[in-house]
Amino acid sequence: MTQDTPTAPPSDLKMQRSSRDASTVPGLLEAWLAEVLPAGAEPQVVLHSGIDANGMSSETLVLDATWTEDGERTTRPFVARVAPSEADFPVFPRYDLQAQYDAMRLVGELSDVPVPRVSLMEPTGDVLGTPFFLMDRIDGVIPPDVLPYNFGDSWLFDAAPEQQRRLQDSTVAAIVGLHAIDDAAARFPFLDPAAHGLTGGDLLQRNIARVREWYEFAAADIGRSPLVERAFAWLEANVPTAHDEDAVLCWGDSRIGNVIYRDFEPVAVLDWEVALLGPRELDLSWMLFAHQVFETIAGVMGLPGMPDFLREEDVVATYRELSGVELGDLTWYHVFNGLQWCIVFMRTGARQIHFGEIERPDDVESLFHCKPLVERILEQAGA
Repeated sequence: MTQDTPTAPPSDLKMQRSSRDASTVPGLLEAWLAEVLPAGAEPQVVLHSGIDANGMSSETLVLDATWTEDGERTTRPFVARVAPSEADFPVFPRYDLQAQYDAMRLVGELSDVPVPRVSLMEPTGDVLGTPFFLMDRIDGVIPPDVLPYNFGDSWLFDAAPEQQRRLQDSTVAAIVGLHAIDDAAARFPFLDPAAHGLTGGDLLQRNIARVREWYEFAAADIGRSPLVERAFAWLEANVPTAHDEDAVLCWGDSRIGNVIYRDFEPVAVLDWEVALLGPRELDLSWMLFAHQVFETIAGVMGLPGMPDFLREEDVVATYRELSGVELGDLTWYHVFNGLQWCIVFMRTGARQIHFGEIERPDDVESLFHCKPLVERILEQAGA
């Protein structure tokens, strides 16, 4: 394992997501709602804030919208999910908000997995500059990313072991519920990379091609990574046998920081911009890898972390018990997901440089908080 030291996010980090003038948003939304709601609605919008504690790929606005319905004034608490503008260094080369909207809508219709109900959508970008949709605002708590929940002084870190285990097992149960949606390829064809012209090979190979396209997009701005290219070479030489007909709906960003909880159980599964079709191991690996990134940083900083939380053997056993499915070896999927984490750090680093928050580094891999973890997994895999 390399001796490179990962860096933790500073305690006062508040990464800029958007250059939008928030003061203009209520008026713009009111004018739009007046057009899409029945005549006489007389909408009013109060913008509370943007959500910037977790997540870095889109803009999220918290608002209340009030209008007249059946002769009475009604207030609805909403969250607006807004596609990023090109000027704000988006994380992804394309941002398919319609696919995100449709995935959430279908999950709500086809399963008991808790997702916010999606409402009105504005697909043109004419109102806020980029497309957006409204979804119901759900009350609850989210494990923090900054500082990470396992650093201490968080509601999850301070919880009793049985409460932590309830959160862990109930989150796995939500993933099982997603994977249980039948005929996923037919119900979610827009999540196949073939929908964007990446048609060669089987589904896993198409997903590798999708991630490679993303890497080339990121590298064009901030430089190439030998570690990422080493991971690609190993992945392409060791693609596991996975039959397309066995593909399930994968949440894609299946980490606990993307879930709203009440009483240590999910009440809203969020962030569907990287949903995909593929082997169920993808989601379990992402959930585990995300926790291990934080555990690696905590260890370097001399913090106790949460070593008994989200252990691979426990998560796999719970998944098997709830689904009746025996998962395959997760090594390939850990490499695949670790590579994607590296690309995320490339793009968020480029955004910080753009907004003047950090200097451009001499070595792009110095941005990778997950670098020691990815190197360790590659070494264990013999790469």
